[in-house]
Amino acid sequence: MIITKTPFRVSFAGGGSDMAAFYEKHGGCVLSTSINKYMYISIHPYFSPEQTLLKYSENELVSSPEKIRHSIFHQVLADMNIHGVEISSTADVPGGTGLGSSSTFTVGLLHSLFCYQGKYVSKGKLAELACEVEIEKLKSPIGKQDQYAAAHGGLNFIRFNNDGSVSVEPVMMRPETYRQLERNLMMFYTGNTRSANGILAEQKRNISSADKTQNLIRMCTLAEDMRKSLQENDLSAFGEILNAGWQMKKELASGISNPTIDEAYALALQNGAVGGKLLGAGGGGFLLFYCPQERQEDLRRALPLKQFDFRFERDGSSVVYIGDKYWD
Repeated sequence: MIITKTPFRVSFAGGGSDMAAFYEKHGGCVLSTSINKYMYISIHPYFSPEQTLLKYSENELVSSPEKIRHSIFHQVLADMNIHGVEISSTADVPGGTGLGSSSTFTVGLLHSLFCYQGKYVSKGKLAELACEVEIEKLKSPIGKQDQYAAAHGGLNFIRFNNDGSVSVEPVMMRPETYRQLERNLMMFYTGNTRSANGILAEQKRNISSADKTQNLIRMCTLAEDMRKSLQENDLSAFGEILNAGWQMKKELASGISNPTIDEAYALALQNGAVGGKLLGAGGGGFLLFYCPQERQEDLRRALPLKQFDFRFERDGSSVVYIGDKYWD
């Protein structure tokens, strides 16, 4: 058996600029971190080598990859010509909550299958292949940030170049600044999940309009400003940058926010939060806030939502167990 764990991510600034329709013309960038919540993928030979068993939110037992209903499993197993295995996925966080679950799954699945074949693949290559599967082959209306965040891990400034290449640069700061940033962030679950594809498809269509393009350019500038302040060990502007980015993001497509989310956000600002954002494409999932520690209890009492504890992580996608396997 082989088991991999691949982290979910929290995106702070620049989201949306990782779509090809934008970065091919203007270049894009995001600042994000992976967190200590994971997608676990296990794989081992199935009892019957003529069949493949897949366990996720459903169970599928098939005689060939072409019969698999799950689109990512279907694509990846067919591409890699792997069958006669049992694969299980387990996650710390449900899908549709804005933490990049689909891309985390794709990266983890690819990592597990390459390891199963006895092949080493770099973190950068894992991210590149995951983008190829989701964006090019499955035509998902998504960007590239989630794949690179999940594969590399850590707190990074990720740049999307005009030619499609991606650079991942760790954000350097003092350890005490890193720990203070981590302590000042609070996440709350809004209580509903959603499919991001509809919102992202509209956002992709809207990128061609001048006002939306200018919004994304300003959001990239905010990501640059956020990186600069962190590298200067200055957290004073972090919350304000989060808030400014959220206000701009809401204008990119309808459905990114709604009255319930807006009400919770306003209540948080009245009770200690300096700024925040809804994670992911929008519509539901997790609200993230930057709140000084001395005001965090006020925020907990005021906000009628469940807090979700998390920490930063640095490892990215990794193999956590390798057991016996019959190699071909």
